[in-house]
Amino acid sequence: MNERAKKYLSYLNPLELSKTKKVLHANPILEPLRDKFKDTIFRLYSYNQSEIENHQPHKIEELSKLIKPNLVYWLNVDIVKSEAVESISNIFKIHPLLQEDILGINQRPKMDEIDNQIFCVLQMMYYNEIDNSIESEQVSFVLGEKYLISFQDDESRDHFNTTRDKLSIQNSKIRQQDSDYLLYSLLDNIVDNYYIVMEKLGDSIEQLEEKITKGHTDHYTMNNINSLRKEMIIYRRNIVPVRDLMTNLLRTENPLIKEQNKKYFKDVQDHIVQAVDLSENYRDVMNSIRDLYLNQINLKANEVMKFLTIVTALLAPATVIGGIFGMNFDKIPYIHNQYGFALAVSLMLLIPMLMLWWFRRKGWY
Repeated sequence: MNERAKKYLSYLNPLELSKTKKVLHANPILEPLRDKFKDTIFRLYSYNQSEIENHQPHKIEELSKLIKPNLVYWLNVDIVKSEAVESISNIFKIHPLLQEDILGINQRPKMDEIDNQIFCVLQMMYYNEIDNSIESEQVSFVLGEKYLISFQDDESRDHFNTTRDKLSIQNSKIRQQDSDYLLYSLLDNIVDNYYIVMEKLGDSIEQLEEKITKGHTDHYTMNNINSLRKEMIIYRRNIVPVRDLMTNLLRTENPLIKEQNKKYFKDVQDHIVQAVDLSENYRDVMNSIRDLYLNQINLKANEVMKFLTIVTALLAPATVIGGIFGMNFDKIPYIHNQYGFALAVSLMLLIPMLMLWWFRRKGWY
């Protein structure tokens, strides 16, 4: 069964229509269930202005042999496992509290400073166009003197290819800078992709708004509105704390963040502030769409009630006349008149027509 079929079948299950608890639930102290059959992948980039080396050691023990003086190192770790994190922590002296944050899930984006290391954790986000949903992947950074370590779970995708391409260019800015500039470049890649996710989410919101405005709604419209609102919750929950993360990086006096490079972090902060403002605008749009849809539903209900009320009012004279002439009395006017039936039917038709003219004149329909 394909994903689209699963999506629509879920609408038939009332328990699947509301998953707010899943959207809002987060337990950062639990280590996630990871694939035990996958091995951790290490990618080590060592560079300076004149040279660059790219290694993919199969074992963590090989890292010590690959580290050379006068080079900047970027160790990218895919498929995070406790054994690999512990081994890397022993080499780079990473504090146990930071190890817990690296191994946890659904960590709130934040920045910490422990033992002359700067730790950052945030979410990389992707937009699944098949399910029209946001997917996120936690990425952690440990910044030290002349090195940066990044941890992520998905080995098949990330947003760092732009930085990797710049590393391959000899005279690029990143090759002339220290590890703090590398951290800026990776953070910038993540934040820039927030706009791509928001653009995809915005397209879905605009399509839904156009559909509702034109009255092309169905039984699943409210489900679509709730789904988009929950995706917006996920998006905002992941990007709003990044604003504080960037503020803390700018305010820190740690020498690992060079003063001349803070202007670059300020640029990332400006981008994340704009992304947060844009998300607030879309949240307001979603609330407006929901109110518009509910108003349309109420308007349709009012139209139905108006129609039924008019029909009831038009049938009332016929009911009254029929009830009068249907009474069981011996003497009723016109009961033996040959034109009595025609007169009664004429009144039953004439009075509703006069009522319709009166309703029209009053503007009731």
